Amino acid sequence: MHIGLIGLGKMGFNMRERLRKGGVGVTGYDRNSEVTDVASIDRLLDKVPAPRIIWVMVPAGSTASAVITELGEKLEPGDLVIDGGNSRFTEDQKHSELLTAKGIRFVDCGVSGGVWGLQNGYGLMVGGEAADIERALPIFDALRPDGERADSFVHVGGVGAGHYAKMVHNGIEYGLMQAYAEGYQLLASKDIITEVFGTFRAWQKGTVVRSWLLDLMVRALEEDPGLQNIDDYVEDSGEGRWTVEEAIANAIPAPAITASLFARFASREDSSPAMKMVSALRHQFGGHAIRPAE
Repeated sequence: MHIGLIGLGKMGFNMRERLRKGGVGVTGYDRNSEVTDVASIDRLLDKVPAPRIIWVMVPAGSTASAVITELGEKLEPGDLVIDGGNSRFTEDQKHSELLTAKGIRFVDCGVSGGVWGLQNGYGLMVGGEAADIERALPIFDALRPDGERADSFVHVGGVGAGHYAKMVHNGIEYGLMQAYAEGYQLLASKDIITEVFGTFRAWQKGTVVRSWLLDLMVRALEEDPGLQNIDDYVEDSGEGRWTVEEAIANAIPAPAITASLFARFASREDSSPAMKMVSALRHQFGGHAIRPAE
């Protein structure tokens, strides 16, 4: 199998390498000439055998829409587009209708794994028609961690379901990070606690709060004890807001996720050790930019 991959940023670059290691041929295109395999999308399409599979890994919103619209003008009936970015699920419906009208297939795939995916593999949540997903299984198998497929891959439902599941995943992520970060601030502020780093390290095995995020907290504190080099300004990339909006639209109480989103808004106004930890965690798992401390 040989596919095209558009978007070779923090995740797309690593995904190209993992796919190649997994036996899937990849031609990648990016506007950054230092990482791209070809000079244009047209050249990429020339390199991929028909019927083509094109994986789109670009920022959600106008960028993703522009790329998918361009592909709709250049691909042929029977080709398949997979949107693996963080597009909102409502956009998937529009993209699918655009492409389906031209006989082009569409699948949306929520991808989790951040900058560690090359080493560890990616969790994948996929939406679309069963036949399209079956056709792309060698790609998904190369990207996901080794082991049972059901442990890291799920066909969630129809078009949009993959990104909806990833949206909820990221909303939960917001809440988990906030809880860890608030615990960090409590420990760091109490005089009787003399070993904050050791406390989190001791929680890594055997406790009910052990997790990969906890491991990343320990790593962050190893790299910067006291988080002196990190500002407490924390961005939100959209999925948390969308999760809260969906909770409101469906009358589902989501107080933890909602509070964690509002805490990010508050971080842009006040100084907070907890929000420094959230910023550090986002940098650890996703390579998201941090603001240096002033």
